[in-house]
Amino acid sequence: MKLFGASGSPYVRKTLAFAEEKGIEMELVAAGLGGGPPEFAQASPFRKMPAFQDGDFMISDSTAIITYLDAIKPDPNLIPLEPKARARTIWFEEFADTILMGAGGKIFFNRFVSPRLLGRPGDEAVAAAAEKDELPPILAYLESVIPASGWLVEDRLTLADLAVVSPIGTLMHLGWRVDPATYPKAAAFVDKVLGRPSYARWIAAERVQFGT
Repeated sequence: MKLFGASGSPYVRKTLAFAEEKGIEMELVAAGLGGGPPEFAQASPFRKMPAFQDGDFMISDSTAIITYLDAIKPDPNLIPLEPKARARTIWFEEFADTILMGAGGKIFFNRFVSPRLLGRPGDEAVAAAAEKDELPPILAYLESVIPASGWLVEDRLTLADLAVVSPIGTLMHLGWRVDPATYPKAAAFVDKVLGRPSYARWIAAERVQFGT
């Protein structure tokens, strides 16, 4: 199986972590930002990361890929079967992909991607506004819903946990951290999930690559 993209993308990293937690071997093939092999464009016609290939089957989008991986290897179960827990897990993935990344993406693009990868200045006003006005209510929500167990759903590791921490892991390359004084449960949650081997090795490799 091949995953096309770069682990610095929270969507790619989430997919890699999900596969590793499932015990599925995945080869990461560099792609994105105008580069990548022909198979990348075949699997992702709009050239969005990640894209995926398993033999002659190709698909793109992290949620679609994860759905496929979960179907071909149901155990360990990371997407609960109980209806309410399953719905909450999907909600948290959507929360991470759209709401959290909606704010975090503005920060990372304008402070890292644009100046360092595209060679043009980012819009600091947009990044600063996202950090000041958009992130705090998102983090306050996360702080309010983390159970005593420290896991978002069913008091165990699920896709919900893997999805929510990945955008935060990307922001950490900018020196940003969840403030433990303001959001103690969220900060501990992020440290716990990003400390798992399925995430830690990718974060470490990115630090070397990005010089962070």
